[in-house]
Amino acid sequence: MGESKITSDQGVDQSYASGFDGANSSGPKGSVHMHRHEPNSVDDSGIETNSADHMLESLGYKPELARNRSTLQVAFMSFVLASIPYGLATTLYYPLNGGGPVNIIWGWLAVSLIIVCVAASLGEITSIYPTAGGVYYQAFMLAPHSWRRVASWICGWLYTVGTITITLAVNFGTTLFFVGCINVFENSAGEPVFDPAAWQIYLIFLAITFLCNLVSSLGNRWLPILDTVAIFWTFAGLIAITVTILAVARNGRHDASYVFTHFESHSGWPDGWSFMVGLLHAGYATSSTGMITSMCEEVRQPSTQVPKAMVATIFINTFAGLLFLIPLVFVLPEIEPLLNAAQPVPLIIRSAVGAAGPAFALCIPLMVLALICGIGCTTAASRCTWAFARDGAIPGSRWWKKVHPTLDLPLNAMMLSMVVQILLGLLWFGSEEAFNAFSGVGVISLTASYATPIAISLFTGRRDVKNAPFNLGAFGVFCNVVALAWSALAMPLFCMPSNLPVTASTVNYAPVVFVAATVVSAIWYFAWGKKNYEGPPTQNPVY
Repeated sequence: MGESKITSDQGVDQSYASGFDGANSSGPKGSVHMHRHEPNSVDDSGIETNSADHMLESLGYKPELARNRSTLQVAFMSFVLASIPYGLATTLYYPLNGGGPVNIIWGWLAVSLIIVCVAASLGEITSIYPTAGGVYYQAFMLAPHSWRRVASWICGWLYTVGTITITLAVNFGTTLFFVGCINVFENSAGEPVFDPAAWQIYLIFLAITFLCNLVSSLGNRWLPILDTVAIFWTFAGLIAITVTILAVARNGRHDASYVFTHFESHSGWPDGWSFMVGLLHAGYATSSTGMITSMCEEVRQPSTQVPKAMVATIFINTFAGLLFLIPLVFVLPEIEPLLNAAQPVPLIIRSAVGAAGPAFALCIPLMVLALICGIGCTTAASRCTWAFARDGAIPGSRWWKKVHPTLDLPLNAMMLSMVVQILLGLLWFGSEEAFNAFSGVGVISLTASYATPIAISLFTGRRDVKNAPFNLGAFGVFCNVVALAWSALAMPLFCMPSNLPVTASTVNYAPVVFVAATVVSAIWYFAWGKKNYEGPPTQNPVY
């Protein structure tokens, strides 16, 4: 990918067309004549904030949230949303099952390079339309007038469902990972010390969900500090894990040929397709790429800070992922016994260090990172839900669009997101494949929502992004095509069961949850949206 170019004209034209009636407008009523850029270098954060708020007003919204994130802080939050290596640890089963070492390492690297194109494509569009509505708002602005409402409705529901279910998947994955870490200890019979019933798993999930919402709501002003600490915590933990397991390697180390070329499928699928199904591991870990756009209204210079953070974070994540995965594969024990474990990573670490106590200690950095990831996803999901409700697209929007005056965040929208997660979590009592459904539908929904504005921009000749502050130039079409090709593959791919033959316990329930959300969206559209929904209160800019 080429180097992104920032335009030199960084002033904000404050002239407005008479047809614009600010945050209270309810649809396209005129045009705004402005340059969609921010100051090139501003020392006073107050000036930065005023400029960003001025831009937000020009896009049709009243600034309601405090802009308390710098470039590095928004990059750190973007990193926390993926939480590599935790995001890779909870779903390592998929590449182990799909192809072993080749799937683990090369699958991660391949998907990461593809996601660079997704992030760059979204960053380019976000630099023009930096609102908390993210891809849903972008779809509305980019689409032709005749079907912009439908496009934004579909994209908004995909995005909202995706952010809520991926947050659910993170918190449920944390629950299962905690259990896996505890079970590095065994009783006298050689069995795991904790064999939880379904209700115990659910209670742990509830506790983690409540904790994430509590920290996100009451500690909002300190979250940028937490995100900053998280990145240093991550690399300190990675170094500790890497050095220890390679130095001790109680059961020996594989050679480089095994690590980088050994393919071993246990899925029952043909080898090629087995490898593809194993990509859910990388797809899940990178699915949060576009969620950071929902934080645009809390960033001082969103037109440049958010796109840069989105792209830069992919490279950081890729490096962190390889730093975590390659040492694990060097000390990988027999794969087949790992497939019977709910969480293979704690067992791999225990095998490498030879004792439960040190293994559990090495898992602590991942456990802490899991909670930080849940807090970050909870925050982003609440902003997405709030932004969509702000435009009347969610039943009961008048409640969910409110911003708490003291906490300075959309508390009601956060509670709505939490309640939906808690209710969906009840699926665990029906099937232990529920986590696969949560992660699968999150990846599918977010992938589809990211693809929507990218596709509209590409198929309308990329006319709206020609003067974008974060401009991909000649590489724009290439990045867009790669992003859409990945989307076309990922959505059906993550509906597939991970094993053949398919049984009630191995079927992928992600399409069921996805269809259910689609039905709710369609019913609400025909019951209310078709007559009342006008889309975001925005106007097309004229450069």
